[in-house]
Amino acid sequence: MKKLRIKQTKSINDTLKNHKLTIKALGLGRPNYVVEHNDTPAIRGMIRTVQHLVEVTELA
Repeated sequence: MKKLRIKQTKSINDTLKNHKLTIKALGLGRPNYVVEHNDTPAIRGMIRTVQHLVEVTELA
C-alpha cells in the first residue's frame, strides 16, 4: 500500500475548529511536524480539509 508523508507547513492559530481537530487527528500539531500515513480515502479527505496548512508527498 502506498504511504503519504504529511508535513504541517502553517500554524493552526486563527483557523476553524474543525481544521484544528483534523490536524490533531492526523497526528500533527506544530509547523514542520511530519507524519506518515497509509494512502486511504479517509486520510485523503482529511488532507483535503486542511490542504492550505499541509504539504503532502507520496512515497513508494
